[in-house]
Amino acid sequence: MWNNHSAARHNSEEINRLDCRQQLQNLALADADRSHSDPFGITSRPGEPDAAANPTFQNGVATKDIHVDPRTSLSLRIFLPESVLAAPKSPTTTPSSAVVYGGYSPPPPPQRGRRCRKLPVMLQFHGGGFVGGSNVSPANDAFCRRMAKLCDVIVVAVGYRLAPESRFPAAFEDGVKALNWLGKQAILASLRNVKNLGVHRRMFDSFGESMAEPWLAAHGDPSRCVLLGVSAGANIADYVTRKAVMAGKLLDPVKVVAQVLMYPFFTGNTPTKSEIKLSNSYFYDKAMCSLAWKLFLPAKEFDLDHPAANPLLPTTEPPLKHMTPSLIVVAEHDLMRDRAIAYSEELKKANVDAPLLEYKDAVHDFATLNVLLHTPQALACAEDISIWVKKYISLRGHEFSY
Repeated sequence: MWNNHSAARHNSEEINRLDCRQQLQNLALADADRSHSDPFGITSRPGEPDAAANPTFQNGVATKDIHVDPRTSLSLRIFLPESVLAAPKSPTTTPSSAVVYGGYSPPPPPQRGRRCRKLPVMLQFHGGGFVGGSNVSPANDAFCRRMAKLCDVIVVAVGYRLAPESRFPAAFEDGVKALNWLGKQAILASLRNVKNLGVHRRMFDSFGESMAEPWLAAHGDPSRCVLLGVSAGANIADYVTRKAVMAGKLLDPVKVVAQVLMYPFFTGNTPTKSEIKLSNSYFYDKAMCSLAWKLFLPAKEFDLDHPAANPLLPTTEPPLKHMTPSLIVVAEHDLMRDRAIAYSEELKKANVDAPLLEYKDAVHDFATLNVLLHTPQALACAEDISIWVKKYISLRGHEFSY
């Protein structure tokens, strides 16, 4: 029998499922009157709540928002853990949670009196079926704070353009832009740290609008970059990882060392066993998934075996043997689980480290949905991810095992 907690969780899940269905239907109706795609786009839906950025170390993490592309609505939220202010050998050092971190600009080391720690960077892509969610939603903000602290990384959450206002490939292009922006920041930071250039300290790009981002310049180590995607965001993360693999040293100094795909939004024309058995599963049933893909893909390109939807097409590049280590998270009651499992198995056949984390009695979005964030499964999943990620971002080598 269910206890009161289980019953309340079930009711919350059902409400969220109905909300998602209603949102998809409303978007489909509105899209019928849309004559063209919007290149600038939107990164969140009107009326959806968001968590305000806070440059103080609130609960151990400071945050700020950045708009990085003047031609689109692409934006980023940076999550900086307070561990950057403590020397690596003094993990107990804890700065005041009331301190505003340099008013968005870190003071130079002599003023801080502490070592300037360099941390890996985690590029994070939120879920929402490509049509909803945002990088600044309360749920995504809480999840990214958790990842920043557990993994001891700087999390950069990407606010990519949503469909149907901006259809494929907009969100995927935004993911690549965000990765390239990290590279540009690393180059600007290296120039900023050269003392005798004889030029003004502020380094502007060709638009004259952006300069070296101070938190990343002071603390980011892009040579240890991890991509993490949630649901539809996992599809974007996988695409960006592939582009990074194909770019190779052209991305220097950025190096993508691993990716984490949490219940990816994979699909295809031939139904899997889980898609048949769980066609009416919570949050995303088969009809809702198909509608989300219709809103995301251009009408002329609609095909569930589209490269954005199915990572195991024979034409997909690069070959799997060249992919980065990939941790894949699946839920027992998620209709998309079989495709994620198949992807993990194919990566393993290609000798890629691609462990599968499967959580029993769990639904799609179980570790990142607002009402489920504090469940034992969500907490365990975050811990499991951090253990695996540290294997690839540790400066001391692969001393962690999984």
